[in-house]
Amino acid sequence: MSTDAIVLLKQDHKEIRKLFRDFQAAGENATKRKAKIVDKILEALTVHTYVENECMYPAVRKLLPEVTDDVLESYEEHHVADVLCMELAALKPDDERFDAKTTVLIENVTHHIEEEEQEWFPKVREALGRKKLQEIGAEMLEVRKKAPRRPEQPGALKKAVDAVLA
Repeated sequence: MSTDAIVLLKQDHKEIRKLFRDFQAAGENATKRKAKIVDKILEALTVHTYVENECMYPAVRKLLPEVTDDVLESYEEHHVADVLCMELAALKPDDERFDAKTTVLIENVTHHIEEEEQEWFPKVREALGRKKLQEIGAEMLEVRKKAPRRPEQPGALKKAVDAVLA
């Protein structure tokens, strides 16, 4: 198993995209199935954003000050996703806004993933190199172990943003 930070994040992205496709393919009258898929989406996104906020973003910002604007935009995109996840977790699957809110979450996260993979990751890979990305990835694997699994749990976004901005 690779410990390259970008490889690990892309694996998360692949899993998240699959969950999004599963939700979209579930159909109109699949309330219970959609609820289970959304639970998996919420867990995957909660863990993923925690790892990026706690480990990847601070490391990249410290090592590559020229991508600070990208990091700050990513924090804000995570904030939007966190808010949507918390709201979605509070809805019942038969709520009339459940599917719509999930769709908005999917659209926002898909945009974020595309930006990271197409614009951000290539810059980071070129500037940091394999060894540094493996070091960051090893740290990410450790951070993942203590990551919250549900959006209702206190997240680290505010703490992480405040620490980076301090």
